[in-house]
Amino acid sequence: MQPRVFAILTALLLGVLGLGSVAVTDWSPAAASTTPATPDAPNAPGGGAGTQPVTAGASPTGDPAVWTRSTLRNKLMAEMDATDPGVALADLDKITKAKPYTVRFCHPIAHELGHAAVKRYHEDFQKVISFPHETCAAGYLHGAVEEMLNASAQPDVDLLKLCAPKNTGPCIHGVGHGTMFVAKQDVAKARDLCNKFTTEQNRIRCSEGLFMQLFGPDEEDEQAKANLPADKLAQDPLYPCKDQPSLFQSACYFYAPTFYLSSHDYPNHPEVYAEALKWCLNGKAAGGAVDCSRGVGSRTMKYNLDREDWAAQQCATAADGWQRKACAEGLVSYYTVNYTDGGAAGRLCAKITDKEMQGYCRSAGGLSASLD
Repeated sequence: MQPRVFAILTALLLGVLGLGSVAVTDWSPAAASTTPATPDAPNAPGGGAGTQPVTAGASPTGDPAVWTRSTLRNKLMAEMDATDPGVALADLDKITKAKPYTVRFCHPIAHELGHAAVKRYHEDFQKVISFPHETCAAGYLHGAVEEMLNASAQPDVDLLKLCAPKNTGPCIHGVGHGTMFVAKQDVAKARDLCNKFTTEQNRIRCSEGLFMQLFGPDEEDEQAKANLPADKLAQDPLYPCKDQPSLFQSACYFYAPTFYLSSHDYPNHPEVYAEALKWCLNGKAAGGAVDCSRGVGSRTMKYNLDREDWAAQQCATAADGWQRKACAEGLVSYYTVNYTDGGAAGRLCAKITDKEMQGYCRSAGGLSASLD
């Protein structure tokens, strides 16, 4: 058969089967906009809610073309019900790597998987955590610890046992989340629970989960977002951070931008990242502006994981070098939490075009000053 005739017949066959368009279409969130944006356009922030279509066709695997929190959550919960947490978590890891925009909402989904696993295995915590659970910043582990503490008759005692003997950072962080469940979002009571740990390092780790839970209990759920008093925020935009004991202030300032960004509709207002850096200056007198700026960098990377250079450009808008540096440190911290391999920091820095920001990135990643 002549090559030209073969090509024509092949094209006709693909058209009949309806496969051609699926195979070549780039199914990305930005495609839903009425005016498609370039990958680095400032009005297309990493798969934000405002860019998602109302309806979308399915991929060849039967998955939706664009994941939302609910569609991804439902798929994974169904998988776990039919198999085990390991299968669901492996699929979650695969999806987040193929579609980086899903990282914006994968952590709370992983939390839910952890909660469900504790119930499924009748609070056998060692069984629950026997599955690989590093994906989405160890959200599965956090959720499992939350559920264990929530079900405990003596959470102030059990919180010291759950992570023993290894007492890894992610596990203690999960305990911090759990303290807020037990304390019903009462920061002082949750802080008292974190203070049960005997070492300063573990109290700090616990405080990180505590304030992450306070400021961003579930970034996709309007009903679960932090409910901070408006009158207190009017007096102190970074409330309640300066009121915390010194050991707990750093984590408070670091996670405070989560609330700022969510309450300013970051998916549809990409300018809010630069504004958040200015807002962090409210913590300068209390010594929290650096931690807050790191937090802005961390959240900027989390919500724009597939737009690394654009994220760095937001850090570059800060007026002072110390703040640009702190923001870059936040970029690196989240990127290396999400991509746990040894080359993650180098890949991130190589994608940053601003030379000053690239230098801050490489310094934060413990890399040499040059890409060579």
